[in-house]
Amino acid sequence: MSELSYISLRGNRAYNTVVRPDFELYFEASKNIYDASNNPHGTFPLNVADNNLNWSLLSNNLQHISTTQEIPDWVSAYTSGLGHETFRSTLAVFLATFLANQQLDPENIGIAAGATAVIELSAIILADKGDVAVFPAPAYPVYSRDIMNKAEVKRYDLITHHDINGIYDGPILSIEHLEKAKRDIELQGTKFKLLILTTPDNPTGGIYTSEQLEAIADWCIERNIHFIVNEIYGLVMINTKDPAIAGDYADHRQFTSFLSIIHKKNSPYLHQWYALSIDLGISGMRVGMVYSLNQAFLTAFNNLNLPHMVSNHTQWLMQNLLGDHDFMHHFLHVQQQALTKGYIVVVNQLKKLNIPYVPSYGSLFVWVDFSRFLEDETLAAETAFWKELYKNTGVLLTPGIGFGHTKRGMFRIVYTCFDDKALLVAMTRINHYLSSLSKAAKISKEKV
Repeated sequence: MSELSYISLRGNRAYNTVVRPDFELYFEASKNIYDASNNPHGTFPLNVADNNLNWSLLSNNLQHISTTQEIPDWVSAYTSGLGHETFRSTLAVFLATFLANQQLDPENIGIAAGATAVIELSAIILADKGDVAVFPAPAYPVYSRDIMNKAEVKRYDLITHHDINGIYDGPILSIEHLEKAKRDIELQGTKFKLLILTTPDNPTGGIYTSEQLEAIADWCIERNIHFIVNEIYGLVMINTKDPAIAGDYADHRQFTSFLSIIHKKNSPYLHQWYALSIDLGISGMRVGMVYSLNQAFLTAFNNLNLPHMVSNHTQWLMQNLLGDHDFMHHFLHVQQQALTKGYIVVVNQLKKLNIPYVPSYGSLFVWVDFSRFLEDETLAAETAFWKELYKNTGVLLTPGIGFGHTKRGMFRIVYTCFDDKALLVAMTRINHYLSSLSKAAKISKEKV
């Protein structure tokens, strides 16, 4: 008998569905990491959203908390499925201070083990099997698995542009785009149930204005569509006014949290996702949250969340960390400096070869157009280029597969996995390799 006969149909589907296409090479690259002294020919996995820039600063603080603070008795006991009340209170104040500029009620917060758990539970509670969640493309590939694996909600990639010059100055999602998506979905006999935006965006680094978010919120409320804004990158913003990059921006817009709009509209159809994974660089600690005024949603979240609850010890540790606002101000300031340095390293090398990219306001990414280096505009050519780039440089990027966009040759570069000195080595390798491709193409053209 086949080994797959011993598991369910759901198990078979999971067996045959990889989380993302670049993980196999990621784990290979992770075994040979670059080190200037000990492994100068090592690899650079720049394809996974890891924020490693300030772990030493954060870990020292966490170590200090662990050794100087007494662990309370509630850590060893059962707590609410929404998270312990003292942690949620601390988190509400932290978000109000650093993200929302708006007083928040901890009773509107639900905590789960990472953003993935929050996304999955939200899909289960807010949509039915076969309903559709709409994502402006390009969008994070693993959203597909998060909403499909258990909730069985379908993904619809809403195309707002083809070439990246269309979003050079930021996301362009309009009411006309939403109306067209709604017509398409209904013609297929399905229901447009969720609209999900990420701001700052993954992979483009663009941010939506408050005017955009408010107009979209009104449209969704009128049509009973749940509008969810993922702000997992809300505190990883670069300094767009740095002289090295200031000229790339038509305006130096500031991030506006959706949390203030949620309270302004006071609607059960508006929700916000957040997690500590990226802003603090602690994805392994698995702390995600949802904020909503929809009490029926939060009650259901509480009832379903037992398999996804965050360790009480982690909640206690984060409570102490986030409650120290002096440290958090310092940490976020130092982090923005490091983010900006790394971002500048990447875009400076791209400019040398006149490679198009989307100027980023935040997140950990640069969305880059390498299409001119493809043999042809196909998925096969994109995959071949991606693998050859890794083979010849040791630098692993995120391919465009799964982002739901129409143009081939788009890649995501994560600039927070290494410090700026190591990152320069990686980008120089890419620069040399692409330069050699350009020269070879020029010689071939001249011969013809």
